[in-house]
Amino acid sequence: MVRTPLTPWERERGERLGALLRTARGERSMVEVAAAAGLSAETLRKIETGRVPTPAFFTVAGLAGALGLSLDAVAALAAPPEAPPEATVGAAA
Repeated sequence: MVRTPLTPWERERGERLGALLRTARGERSMVEVAAAAGLSAETLRKIETGRVPTPAFFTVAGLAGALGLSLDAVAALAAPPEAPPEATVGAAA
């Protein structure tokens, strides 16, 4: 199975997720947080640096739980940007 290339927006979303996780981790080590989330420190490193911009749901859920983040806060990063009204198909001119 060939994976479809990510869009620029999907890569940006992954970078925002990584930044959120780094901020929430604060002074805690990657090893500590990764262990609490049930994944490897290398996986957490890849997510935080944007090298894994689309982690699996249960990975994100585990990290959110380990960092005390709500899934709603994390999901807000995943919401697609709103299209400007003039870009909407069939919009009145």
